[in-house]
Amino acid sequence: MLKKREVPWYSNHRIRIQDNFTNWRHHSCRLHWNTICDCNGGETTWCFSQVKGTLEDDVTEADLISCVEFNHDGELLATGDKGGRVVIFQRDPASKQCVPKKGEYNVYSTFQSHEPEFDYLKSLEIEEKINKIRWLKRKNQAHFLLSTNDKTIKLWKVSERDKRVTGYNTREEGGRPRDPARITQLRVPTVRPAELMVEASPRRIFANAHTYHINSISLNSDQETYLSADDLRINLWHLEITDQSFNIVDIKPANMEELTEVITAAEFHPTECNLFVYSSSKGTIRLCDMRAAALCDRHAKLFEEPEDPHARSFFSEIISSISDVKLSNSGRYMMSRDYLGLKVWDLRMETKPVETYPVHEYLRSKLCSLYENDCIFDKFECCWSGDDQRLMTGSYNGFFRVFERGVVGAAGAGGAGGRRGELTLEASREAAARPRQPLRARRVAATAKRKKDEISVDCLDFNKKILHTAWHPHESIIAVAATNNLFIFQDKF
Repeated sequence: MLKKREVPWYSNHRIRIQDNFTNWRHHSCRLHWNTICDCNGGETTWCFSQVKGTLEDDVTEADLISCVEFNHDGELLATGDKGGRVVIFQRDPASKQCVPKKGEYNVYSTFQSHEPEFDYLKSLEIEEKINKIRWLKRKNQAHFLLSTNDKTIKLWKVSERDKRVTGYNTREEGGRPRDPARITQLRVPTVRPAELMVEASPRRIFANAHTYHINSISLNSDQETYLSADDLRINLWHLEITDQSFNIVDIKPANMEELTEVITAAEFHPTECNLFVYSSSKGTIRLCDMRAAALCDRHAKLFEEPEDPHARSFFSEIISSISDVKLSNSGRYMMSRDYLGLKVWDLRMETKPVETYPVHEYLRSKLCSLYENDCIFDKFECCWSGDDQRLMTGSYNGFFRVFERGVVGAAGAGGAGGRRGELTLEASREAAARPRQPLRARRVAATAKRKKDEISVDCLDFNKKILHTAWHPHESIIAVAATNNLFIFQDKF
């Protein structure tokens, strides 16, 4: 159980906030290009860079990628899988020096972050699947990251060792103890160069604070605290304190039969350490201010788009559920992903989104079959580019969408990628098998009549889901998780 303090560190933290508020594995292929028009009429050229992981059909459940995350400078890229493993890739230094630049990454470290557990009190099996990874900003030679499964959050230190100590007095070089009777003189241990080793060690374990499955973790801009969210509660942690957290949001009703919504995602503001947002299954986003009260059950702002009564159907509530919410790097905008599209909100305007991007509107006629095979409950993530001018999210059939903000053009066929500034690409074996051939912009035909280069909506493979994507913080390099493969694409530098 978590301990309580009479004067919690959280109280001091709130005062300080108020005072400061004003102020996997290898498989690489060569490059090939895909070109679209940007909003200025020039060319934005995307190319295939690498794919990590085996391309064989025999894939185990444990190998499926469950999260992807770049660190703050983009030099490291971490993936988590359903087997509880974390694989870290490092940017190849030579790929940054060549002309043109290449976004190539090599395996840097692999470690087992979580193991399967069993809650004997609740007779509940706890999966080892990594739900989220979040990097801390680098302060010294080591790297730190948070990883979480359904119940336990861990702080990992990833460090390099390229020296070893030799000449011990009490043990041999292999580590075996020396016979004291044979020690006739004292030796001064020496430090010698050694083969580079990358070590990952758990520094903190944050457990026993969530009754329900953790769906989000987010670091605060102060780099001292972070939040973790499950279906009904959001907790605030200090990185140095593992035996207590503070509940800042609790939407659990006294009678569970009165439950009408659950928390689906939560994130801190990128610059204001007192602000955070969380989304719900009812399609709403709440902005909360920790200066107002210790328990943020009363939101500062509510972002909700009024529903069109003429478009309401049996599936309206399901497809309006927000699966991911991301604040822009500038902190002014916020992006939310529901089942069929992306919405961009201005934090200063709560009434409606300022931009709406259909992702796969052509699936609206297929909602009944998607409900029957449970695909309608898939949780797609979304991400911003480093300059906040482009958005990315996933779809089915190995497709992922890239949107250029501020581009006005005629709507395409059912949101199938026919508008200027919108691009549908495919993360597939075809890219790896034909490295010198250009990637084609894909189109989906919403009706029976389709053009030669279009794919029918009835032919989409709903088992090939792109749920997890990440964008390099400073360059046009994107990482796309497709089942057990990690595809890396880059813009032409």
